[in-house]
Amino acid sequence: MQETTLATPPSALGVTHPLDMLTPAEISAARSILESAGLLGPDTRFPRVLPVEPPKSVVLGHREGADDFDRSVDVTLLDTGTGRTRRAVVSVTAGQVRSVETLPTGEHPYGQAQYLFEEYDRAAEIVKADPRWQEAMARRGIEDTTHTFVAPLAPGFFPREDETGKRVIRSLTFHRRFEGDNPWGHPVEGLIAHVDLTAGEVVRLEDEGDVPVPMADANYTPEHVGPARTSLKPLDIVQPEGPSFQVEGSHVTWENWKLRIGFNAQEGLVLNQVTFRDDTGEEPEDRSVLHRGSVPEMVVPYGDTTNTRFWISYFDAGEYLLGKNANSLKLGCDCLGVIRYFDAFVADDEGHPMEIPHAVCMHEEDYGILWKHTEPGEAPQVRRSRRLVISYFATIGNYEYGFFWYFYLDGSIQVEAKATGIVFAGACEPGRPNRHAAEVAPGVQAPVHQHLFCARLDVAVDGTGNTVQEENLVALPMGEDNPYGNAFTWSRTDVTRESEGIRDANTETGRKWFVTNPNRRNHVGEPTAYHLIPMPGPRLLAAEGSSARRRAAFATHHLWVTAFDAEERFPAGDFPNQHAGGGIADWVAQDRPLENTDVVLWHTFGPTHIPRTEDWPVMPVDYYGFWFKPYGFLDRNPALDLPDWSTAGGRCCGTEVGHADPVPATESAHAVTGTGDHPSHDCHCEG
Repeated sequence: MQETTLATPPSALGVTHPLDMLTPAEISAARSILESAGLLGPDTRFPRVLPVEPPKSVVLGHREGADDFDRSVDVTLLDTGTGRTRRAVVSVTAGQVRSVETLPTGEHPYGQAQYLFEEYDRAAEIVKADPRWQEAMARRGIEDTTHTFVAPLAPGFFPREDETGKRVIRSLTFHRRFEGDNPWGHPVEGLIAHVDLTAGEVVRLEDEGDVPVPMADANYTPEHVGPARTSLKPLDIVQPEGPSFQVEGSHVTWENWKLRIGFNAQEGLVLNQVTFRDDTGEEPEDRSVLHRGSVPEMVVPYGDTTNTRFWISYFDAGEYLLGKNANSLKLGCDCLGVIRYFDAFVADDEGHPMEIPHAVCMHEEDYGILWKHTEPGEAPQVRRSRRLVISYFATIGNYEYGFFWYFYLDGSIQVEAKATGIVFAGACEPGRPNRHAAEVAPGVQAPVHQHLFCARLDVAVDGTGNTVQEENLVALPMGEDNPYGNAFTWSRTDVTRESEGIRDANTETGRKWFVTNPNRRNHVGEPTAYHLIPMPGPRLLAAEGSSARRRAAFATHHLWVTAFDAEERFPAGDFPNQHAGGGIADWVAQDRPLENTDVVLWHTFGPTHIPRTEDWPVMPVDYYGFWFKPYGFLDRNPALDLPDWSTAGGRCCGTEVGHADPVPATESAHAVTGTGDHPSHDCHCEG
């Protein structure tokens, strides 16, 4: 156990486990400790407040009920008057500031803290007050800018004298004709305001082109779309005996799975200590699969060369904070069924706790057939699949991102990112082709772009002594070893060093990556393993030597394998905002050994989006992700003992039309809402 002197035990701050989410008491305590240490002034703001990840030795050695572990908070402090940025580590249990450092934001490779919510409004006020912007709008025939939206956007990294080392934001303009109008439908093309947030001024205004501002209606809410269709019948999710999961604090048990749910301002949802109970041996055993899993970064680079968009390559976690922008999820809309919600607390700009009610949703879903077989003359054997769904949604400007973790009865894990919202629009001359942007409505274009997510899997397959292998299918030439031409096989290669762990998917060879434990064998003598099955798309398309490529190195390959280092948490670095580039490409230059050790997998996935007319004015969800499945981890199918619902009350196929009436939904469906240990029960959840 970690040895420390505690002025305040964790339980007094609402914490029962080293991996619990930050509590409001901890956020308040961190602020008070910093204030008492004289580190806060009237202009001090808190761009980012994160929990300090406890050492693995503390987590693995924790005893239930123990109240003697340290809880610390990683706090970024920004002085809005001077731009000075500091990073402090505060132990809220010891009541001490452990360390303070001033970040060298004025030196190469630069970097700035994440944006404050208040800076979005401040940037808009600065731009709207600028006479040059007012003149540009008037020249386009827009005199009333009361409802005009000035979009605050991360500037990327381009070493211009008036912005390098300074806290800058770029603002594009989208007009609203009236309050509540969809601004993204009315882009003001060619108008860019470059704002120095510290100086409080527009340091440069670009105004190129006279493309008319499109004014056609682009609204999508019911009052604009018209009456909703009435042809869809209600679809009720009914679990008359309640859900199959159990929750105690942040700890979840569902069938053979156990895990802890975490959440923080940058990564959003985090899953810890994921284990799967093995019932196939002599004694049941909870076996480790993941120590920690999250999606800590994503980049959205644009492929347009215009002055309005060439610089765009948003890091939605590292610049804007995915978790801080999480939605409060609603029953029947974001989540359907018998739901358990988890609230989250992050720090607001002033460093006070800010609640995100219902930030995380958990429920069960039917997932079709898990296995089935019929022998001649015998009754078919069918078992239905089910999955546990843990998810959250974040809104970053015009886009929504959903992050879903699925846990299956056969020991598989699926990770899925869902992209929806509104494509980032520009104005164009109707009918004029543009090789970098598709016309999605008359006079409205949406540039080509990518959404490249990076999942961080701190794997622990039967423990932390793991080796990664790459598998490829091998087609054999006709000859002595393949006399009939039908033969093929597979090959596996160990990834022994970090220089060998920079890998890309290959659909022609069915490439997969195995995380094996060479210290444990299954009953056929092979190392136990899980394997990552990619669903690959294009890697980062920005050219070698480009700013986007230097800053988003993680997106240049589908897989990176690194030796575990507690400081290596965000693949684009801790502060990618206005940073020249760093992170994972620098880490692997150490070329650390990877065999039979504690390793981390970083997997890049996601879409390359050429927008279509069907994406306007709001985009249907696109789905992207990967699988992490057991391979020789278990000695047989772990789902042999599932119930046969066809013999359990006739529920295998449900009620057929024209046959017995189903149980009324209002009598049998219950939605579990609320958080912690005090769920409430609502009526049926048809939404």
